[in-house]
Amino acid sequence: MKNKRKIPLVVISDVHLGTYGCHATELLHYLKSIQPKTLVLNGDIIDMWNFSKSYFPASHMNVLRHIIKMSTNGTRVIYITGNHDEVLRKYSDLILGNFELVDKLILDLDGKKAWVFHGDVFDSSTQGYAKIIAKIGGKGYDLLILINSFVNWLLVLSGKEKRSFSKIIKDSVKKAVSFITNFETTAAEIAIDKKYDYVVCGHIHKPQMKVVKNENGSVMYLNSGDWVENLTALEYKNSKWFIYEYKKEHYNLLESKEEAVVENYMTKILS
Repeated sequence: MKNKRKIPLVVISDVHLGTYGCHATELLHYLKSIQPKTLVLNGDIIDMWNFSKSYFPASHMNVLRHIIKMSTNGTRVIYITGNHDEVLRKYSDLILGNFELVDKLILDLDGKKAWVFHGDVFDSSTQGYAKIIAKIGGKGYDLLILINSFVNWLLVLSGKEKRSFSKIIKDSVKKAVSFITNFETTAAEIAIDKKYDYVVCGHIHKPQMKVVKNENGSVMYLNSGDWVENLTALEYKNSKWFIYEYKKEHYNLLESKEEAVVENYMTKILS
């Protein structure tokens, strides 16, 4: 695409390359449509917990190739480690040209401080024996995604909308809802104590943008969501944050080469 959207900062997380649930093709469409000055990969980009030699499709490799291409072409790419790619933490603070590997990040955005990290530090299920159970659960999650894909195929054939089983389960289980709420509150309160203006996380696959207040102050809490269930990213432009949500129809327009129309349309929906 010639007329890419120029964005100062884009944050994506929880892509889970190497798993059946990853929407790599959709992510590649999105990445090809933007030209960010800085691209933050906020953890769980490559799923090394569930990595298998028998499953890493070309579409997943193409995402990595394109990110490298973006870095080569001048985009600052910052990879923040998560729990599913924690093996990379032994190489933290590595810098190769425009590519950086870190565990956490502080950005200066128009005079305001943004604290960016994956968020698994708040999750006890990523520690010790619970971590082993979580890895086993990851295999079950992959199976659920496969079943969900087959059911969605049948739904589309019958003219009905797709449904996400995992999303329905998460939204209906009180314990999961409580965990997400506690996660957001904990991240926000620590950020307030540290006097940050923004706290940006991933990990819980729940896109969010809200102001959290307590007796000590306030902070804007943001979560980039994921590219398994929600297909979302965070974009920062003109001193404002936006949650971007992938829509297939945006890219149908791209394929018809109506680039000026698409640029105006994308600007309108994100403003």
